[in-house]
Amino acid sequence: MVEIVKPALEHLPSYKAALERGWSPDNVRLEQATREQLAAIEKDPVAFLADLDDPLAKGGPITLPDGRKVPRLPGFRRWIWDGEASGSIGFRWQPGTAALPPHVLGHIGYAVVPWKRRRGYATEALRMMLDEARAVGLAYVEITAKPGNPASHKVILANGGKLVERFFEDAAYGGAESLRFRIQL
Repeated sequence: MVEIVKPALEHLPSYKAALERGWSPDNVRLEQATREQLAAIEKDPVAFLADLDDPLAKGGPITLPDGRKVPRLPGFRRWIWDGEASGSIGFRWQPGTAALPPHVLGHIGYAVVPWKRRRGYATEALRMMLDEARAVGLAYVEITAKPGNPASHKVILANGGKLVERFFEDAAYGGAESLRFRIQL
């Protein structure tokens, strides 16, 4: 049985073990994000966990992969859990609108540990996170995926997603071609 849980000290050893096995919760920054998270956990586990839950956008600015700093959006991360850390799913939004700034690729992003992929975990985690998006009053969410990632396309489509456009990502993310899907809530 898979669920999404709020990151907590009781789950942290399992999450840290997944990072130490080489998994990254960030599909853009990959190994860099893994190293940063391990360092943050080592430095102050309580602060690390607090940074993952910021629905009021009280944290400082976000640094994009190209080094630009942008204002933080409200958001939070949940861990995909089946008795141990199985992945991560995050949700961010702008209050009062479903629109996102150009530098934000989507409302929801997820990553499942490689050794638990193809079990429906991402599909179920996204289904549960859609309830969170409804709770903040969004009419829809947008999720992006690379054209060569059919597994992610399947997850999004299984949750009612519709392809709305092919586009090129913000230069901060390398300007690669991507697909934008929309799920009506």
